[in-house]
Amino acid sequence: MNASTGEPRCSVREMTGTDIDAVSALRVAGWRQAYAGLMPQSYLDRLSPAEDAGRRRAAFHGAASAGPAGTATNLVAEAPDGSVVGWAAFGPVQGGEGGEVLPGEGEGELYALYARPDLIGTGIGRALMDEVLRRGAFTELLLWVVEGNTPARRFYERAGFRADGALTSYEVDGVSVPEVRYRRGATA
Repeated sequence: MNASTGEPRCSVREMTGTDIDAVSALRVAGWRQAYAGLMPQSYLDRLSPAEDAGRRRAAFHGAASAGPAGTATNLVAEAPDGSVVGWAAFGPVQGGEGGEVLPGEGEGELYALYARPDLIGTGIGRALMDEVLRRGAFTELLLWVVEGNTPARRFYERAGFRADGALTSYEVDGVSVPEVRYRRGATA
């Protein structure tokens, strides 16, 4: 936070292709910090910003972004020096494996929200969340968070999201990783 104004020291804008490497580095660093002890360390150690950037670049330039049918909106938080310090992606609700999550009328999904790990708590996440909520034309916004990721859960709860009772899990290197679904109305 800027001590004199109380505002986050970043601006939020649409992501461009030139941001991909920075977003991938930020995402991998975020996973390594947030999921240490919640996922196998061997998996986290194998994460590669370069490989993530390659996949992200192909999707970004191939009209198949992070969401269904290339409909995701990607935002970055930019520091005054021009460096990317946060990233968020959102769009229509994605269908889960087995169909447990079905798009509802007016529902959107927050696919990802990351702040650079050393800047967590400085308002970057809040600035991204505010912009997602401002830009998203949804009556409700859903998101999934790893059950044991207490800091993220607290962040989303402070932003007006509530766990709605839906649970799912996925496997990472033979370990089940449970997730909890949160939702928030447009005027929460």
